[in-house]
Amino acid sequence: MSKLNRLLIPLLIIIGIAIIVGSFVFTRDVVLSLAHEEHCKMELCADATEQLIRSDVNCDISFEQSVITGNTTIPVFLTDSSYNVLSSRNIEDEEKYTPEELRDMARKFASNHPPIVVDLGDGNFQYICYGNSNLYKKLFLFPIVQFLVLALFATLMVTVIVFMKSSEQNKVWVGLSKETAHQLGTPISSLMAWIEILKAKYPDDTMFDEMDKDVNRLQTVTERFSQIGSVSELKKACVNDVIERQVQYISTRFSKKVQISFNSDGRYDAMLNVSLFEWVIENLCKNSVDAMEGSGHICICLTSAGDTICIDVCDDGKGITLKNKNKVFYPGYTTKKRGWGLGLSLVKRIVEEYHKGRIYVKSSTPSKGTVFRIELKKA
Repeated sequence: MSKLNRLLIPLLIIIGIAIIVGSFVFTRDVVLSLAHEEHCKMELCADATEQLIRSDVNCDISFEQSVITGNTTIPVFLTDSSYNVLSSRNIEDEEKYTPEELRDMARKFASNHPPIVVDLGDGNFQYICYGNSNLYKKLFLFPIVQFLVLALFATLMVTVIVFMKSSEQNKVWVGLSKETAHQLGTPISSLMAWIEILKAKYPDDTMFDEMDKDVNRLQTVTERFSQIGSVSELKKACVNDVIERQVQYISTRFSKKVQISFNSDGRYDAMLNVSLFEWVIENLCKNSVDAMEGSGHICICLTSAGDTICIDVCDDGKGITLKNKNKVFYPGYTTKKRGWGLGLSLVKRIVEEYHKGRIYVKSSTPSKGTVFRIELKKA
């Protein structure tokens, strides 16, 4: 990830938190102010109601009436001490409710806001029970809605950054692979030409056959690198034959202290890019040899379960600790003093991205060994 991205992410997080906190504090102040204002309006309505009841017949009561009728937003009940509704204002679809339901609604209002007492004189009292206006409800929910929107934006932002990082890594990986293939092409062609010249000069020397095999191997490696980043062409192939051929080749390249065996409970076909899949087997075996420190036994077992082909690569090496089981496929992870930690990462990419299969650590015990499992669909 670039230096700009490393600075951008924490900066955006800080800005997002500041927006959320600032919005919450501001909206909370507005909501509290609105709640206080609505309470004052209800007290004013209570005073106006008292004045109406106590006023003389000939008095001008237009102001009191305007105060009461001026409330067009706050739902309110005028009740007796038992919450029986005497009158109401701004109750949506009031005609749909029974008197019992209206009484329960008034009681609920009273539990949220202390009822305001209307003194009628002579020891008689009525009560104003009021709820929250729609504006109050919207403002109360606004910080939550804003938080969810910002969370969604943050998730989208992180997803985009991760995608950009992954895309950047893929471009570097593909470019490096193709450049490696290009650079290997010329010396390999020269080696092939020199071998043909030496064969003509020394026709009875058998060592050129082995040299041919290694040069052909270099060609195969070059071909593999050139296919990284390209659309993989899969063809039906016998998995047994691919593994047997690979085991036969690498057996002669490893130390005699390393034994490799292959067994299968049948013959199975799968859609493979043979060149790349041979690379998978080779890398897993090399990884096992490193884990065994150059001495031990590798067993490759081929079985099936329904329409799935299972390939287990088992070794009796030093094993993998529990905390590292999920790290072994990460690019750059390695326990060797020398190495880039790309082998198992490459294996995972070839199996899962190119062959739509699955690879994972089936089991591992420190000091006893590890089993890697590959799963492919039958052809």
